[in-house]
Amino acid sequence: MYIVPLAWLYVALMMAVAEANHSNGTLLGAVVTFVLYGLLPVSVVVYIMGAPARKRAIKAREAAQQEAARAAAEPTPGAPG
Repeated sequence: MYIVPLAWLYVALMMAVAEANHSNGTLLGAVVTFVLYGLLPVSVVVYIMGAPARKRAIKAREAAQQEAARAAAEPTPGAPG
């Protein structure tokens, strides 16, 4: 699932290296290239790809909380009262 983001980060890293090693390139330009072409887009894509998993985790947590509340509300067999 993460092969494409990793590959894109590799491409962006190579672009940044080329920028830094170019005769007119600078280290600042390389960092900006890596951040704007690599980290920023990949972080957005990975966040969007993780949305279904986050939604499932939230639903599972809410279901567990409801089940715990339901179990706490039911009287235990043999208990006085």
